[in-house]
Amino acid sequence: MYTLYYSPGACSLATQTVLHELDLPVSIIDKSSVHNFNDLNPAGTVPVLVDGDTVLNEGAAILLYILGKTENNLLPAGGPERQAGIEAIMFANATMHPAYGRLFFGAGAITDDAAKEAYFEQSAMAINKLWRIIDARIGSKNYLLGDTVSPADILLTVYANWGQYFPVTIELGQNTERMIKNVQARDSYKKAVAAETDHASKAV
Repeated sequence: MYTLYYSPGACSLATQTVLHELDLPVSIIDKSSVHNFNDLNPAGTVPVLVDGDTVLNEGAAILLYILGKTENNLLPAGGPERQAGIEAIMFANATMHPAYGRLFFGAGAITDDAAKEAYFEQSAMAINKLWRIIDARIGSKNYLLGDTVSPADILLTVYANWGQYFPVTIELGQNTERMIKNVQARDSYKKAVAAETDHASKAV
C-alpha cells in the first residue's frame, strides 16, 4: 500500500485521484499532523508518496513514477501521444501551478492593500491567459488529450478550485468547464475528496 502525505485541497488531491483511477490502495496522512514532515521532504511541500522504503517528492515526478509501475490508459505507452501526455502534465505542474502559486505568495507577502490588489490583478491576467491555452487545446474533446482522462486533466481540475480563495476573477472557457465537470464526476475524484473530508472530520 502507498502512503500519501497531503494538505487539504492541495495538488496532492490529484495524486490521490490518480491512485484511485488505477485502483491502487493508499493511506493518506495530513502533513500538519506530522511533526517531522521535513524529514520526508525538506521543502515542506506535498505531495509526498511513500512506497515501501522509497520516499518520493514532487507531484509530476510522483505521477510518472506511479504510471511507470502500473499498466494504465491514463498515459499512452509510446509515440507522440505519450510525449503529448507528458507535456500536458508538465504544463499543468510547471506552468499553471506556479501561476496560481503567485496568488498564495501575494496573499502572505504583500501587506499594502493597493499593491496587493494590483498584484492579484496581474496574477489573474496571467492565469487567465493559460486557461485560454487549455481551452483551445481541449476544443470539442471531453478531456485535454481526447476522450480519456489524463493526469493533466486531474491536476488542472484541482488547481481550478484555488481561485475561490482570492479576490480575483478567473475565467474558465466553456471547454475547460466541461473538462472540469467530467473530472469532478469521476468516482476516483469523488473518492479522493471524500477521503480528505473524512480524514479531517476524524481529526477534529
